Amino acid sequence: MERISVTDPIGLAIERVRVLLFRPFDLGKWFTIGFCAWLAGLGERGFSGNFNSGSSSNRHGGDIHQQFEHMRAVVRENLYWILPVAIFVLAAILALCLLLMWLNSRGKFMFLHCVALNRAEVREPWNRFSNAANSLFWFRIVLGLIGMAVTLPLLVLIGIAGFKMFTHDSWNFGGIMAMIAIWMVIMAVSICFAVARKLTMDFVVPIMYLRGSRCMDAWREFLKLLGAHAGQFALYILFQIVITIGLGALVLAAVLVTCCIAGCVMAIPYIGTVLLLPVIAFKRAYSLYYFAQYGPAYNVFPPAVG
Repeated sequence: MERISVTDPIGLAIERVRVLLFRPFDLGKWFTIGFCAWLAGLGERGFSGNFNSGSSSNRHGGDIHQQFEHMRAVVRENLYWILPVAIFVLAAILALCLLLMWLNSRGKFMFLHCVALNRAEVREPWNRFSNAANSLFWFRIVLGLIGMAVTLPLLVLIGIAGFKMFTHDSWNFGGIMAMIAIWMVIMAVSICFAVARKLTMDFVVPIMYLRGSRCMDAWREFLKLLGAHAGQFALYILFQIVITIGLGALVLAAVLVTCCIAGCVMAIPYIGTVLLLPVIAFKRAYSLYYFAQYGPAYNVFPPAVG
């Protein structure tokens, strides 16, 4: 095995983007690959903002505790219809999230297929990797349930502690520090699950793509490689932060140069993904070229191209 580098794949990924999208430029190909990239990022990208004024509570006035008690009384009086509506809304949100995750899992393999083979195809990878995508979907569900089982009790503890101090208006240093400590634990757990997800998408999915294996089988194979090269993969994760910051700065510069016009277009579903396709394709190609350094068994690119 040659030296593992986090910088060498940058040039290869840039060249892959040129070949994929610009040599030659084909608008139809661009939109087709963009559709696969959109599926691969479904439910993961978006824009958010806070348009609330910090002085609104001062304008309305009144005692916050009285407002809280009034709101609680209203909820109690209307619980007979609020509860079923809340259950219906939560069920609808859960169903939508599962649908997006299922489509997203299909999209991961479809977009990888396009980047690896320089093809603009939808139907072929959709059918070919259906079993692998379903396996990834169920793995993500289990991983999410484990994450909820770990973090939900901690969130409940924070909620109980904060609710008691709020209702009794007895904010104290010990209680606040305990809430901060629990929140730090939640953040640490969240980071661990985020890293697991990152490794799954960047390396386990390519193994599944190459072997046609199920997610857990691919994870077992990857864990052996991770155990032998933990330092290199840790450096990869850190360098991914650098890449994300750099790409984010480029996108922000484009938004500012175009007087936020580009930002408005990026907010449009699918169209925004098509506009950002070179950036998205670069990130996918970078991880694939990095992984290929661990040997031919982990190279998704055809010999003549890769």
